[in-house]
Amino acid sequence: MRTALFTAGLLAATTLALPAQADKLDDIIASGVLRCAVVLDFPPMGSRDENNNPIGFDVDYCNDLAAALGVTAEVVETTFPERIPALMSGSVDVAVASTSDTLERAKTVGFSIPYYSFENAVVANEKVEMATWEDMKGKVVGATAGTYEAIWLEGKVKDWGEGEFRPYQTQADVFLALSQGQLDATVATVEVSEANVKSGNFPGIKIVDKAPMVPDYVALITLREEYGLINYMNLFINQQVRTGRYNELYKKWVGEEEPASLIVDGVYR
Repeated sequence: MRTALFTAGLLAATTLALPAQADKLDDIIASGVLRCAVVLDFPPMGSRDENNNPIGFDVDYCNDLAAALGVTAEVVETTFPERIPALMSGSVDVAVASTSDTLERAKTVGFSIPYYSFENAVVANEKVEMATWEDMKGKVVGATAGTYEAIWLEGKVKDWGEGEFRPYQTQADVFLALSQGQLDATVATVEVSEANVKSGNFPGIKIVDKAPMVPDYVALITLREEYGLINYMNLFINQQVRTGRYNELYKKWVGEEEPASLIVDGVYR
């Protein structure tokens, strides 16, 4: 009996002696800085202006989130494959980086509700005869490694049993390879495809068709155990929509048309 009482007392004392652990939300507010991983070769979501300053929808979204928290935003440039490693290493607090909310990724990181929705386009080298997305069959295609587009394209090549898929480290690498004729075609978001064709930075490319892919819902991500921060981000996204800020950013960076709905029919409204 004495042993049991002693053990219980020791456990209670040890528990009381442990410091209260602040979560990531508290840490960010205390530090005064929100570190956001943002992909800056993905216009109009993220890029650099003529003075090399980060600009784009995701950059503004990071700034808005920091302002809501009452802290300063720090944009940390990352590539698509580096988004999750940056979180896991503690280099950033969140990723505002157009991250598709896949079940596989959710095993590693925590997702907010969607803050943006993409449709995808097929972009080809002008010297390649293509009229529809199905003309990619048998061609050399590529995309940024680990992205929704890369997974879809690689799967199509396997289904077709012909052609070749090539992964690249960055979106800029993909479009450069396409422009130089190393790729016949790629799949990218409509926004990025239109921006890259219009920019003139990648001559000799053309938009061919819409890709028959389900809408690509993207979310903010952080460490999966940071429930307080995830809940805060969910409310923040909700506020961005209902205050009209989401529409404002869409018109600023994408266009005057209405943005794609963030509602998933039959799931939530």
